[in-house]
Amino acid sequence: MEKKAGPPPKKGSPAWMATFSDLMTLLLCFFVLLFAMADLDAEQFMAFINSFNGSTGIIDGGEVLMNDTGMVGGGVENLPDERTVLEELISMVEAQVDAQVQEEMASIKEEIEEFIIENELEHKVSVEQNGDAVVLTFADVMLFDSGSAELKTIGIPVLDTIGGKIKTYIEQGYHVRAEGHTDNVPISTAIFPSNWELSAARAIAVAKYFINYLDFDPHGVSAEGYGEYYPVADNNTDEGRAENRRVEVKVIK
Repeated sequence: MEKKAGPPPKKGSPAWMATFSDLMTLLLCFFVLLFAMADLDAEQFMAFINSFNGSTGIIDGGEVLMNDTGMVGGGVENLPDERTVLEELISMVEAQVDAQVQEEMASIKEEIEEFIIENELEHKVSVEQNGDAVVLTFADVMLFDSGSAELKTIGIPVLDTIGGKIKTYIEQGYHVRAEGHTDNVPISTAIFPSNWELSAARAIAVAKYFINYLDFDPHGVSAEGYGEYYPVADNNTDEGRAENRRVEVKVIK
């Protein structure tokens, strides 16, 4: 008795889907490149990219069988993984965005350096670039008495002068963060049980001065205290401890 042939295999996606998929990938590449050439920050770009996640796949089809020619059912060749293409594009443009941020921060550092020299503040505040931030460092002896978080009168003119420059970056959309640091000498008072509280209170004092007296936008200002845990010098020497007692004001993209 002749054996009955089984049912024919189900067809895969129709042939036009290959062209459609290629078109969608090309359109995605086109818009990503447009965004890459535009003046965008990293958050805007990633929001744009994330809008594509989950929406670039091919619609569901039937079961697909692979033959020896590398073709799937329906005569459609294997398509490249669109998510892989997207990830490569994201990596490429992320690198470009990062390079753009680094260039912007280097320019800001140069501007602040020139401002410091013009206003003869070289011995009162220093500036450096650290990744995607420009860091201005104030020695605590200029701003605060030992064990205190009340701003000294002698430090107010410095904050007024440099604050006027920093404010221009907030108005351009940058963020300013005041960070307090101490040495490793323990403190235990009714007001400051540890260096955590002292460093945080000093950072807050600087941030509040910027907001209350220099009219900084409070949405663009924050304050953090790090205690003795981020030293920049050796805490075993008087000179090193003096360097570690500091307030940093960071301009951040």
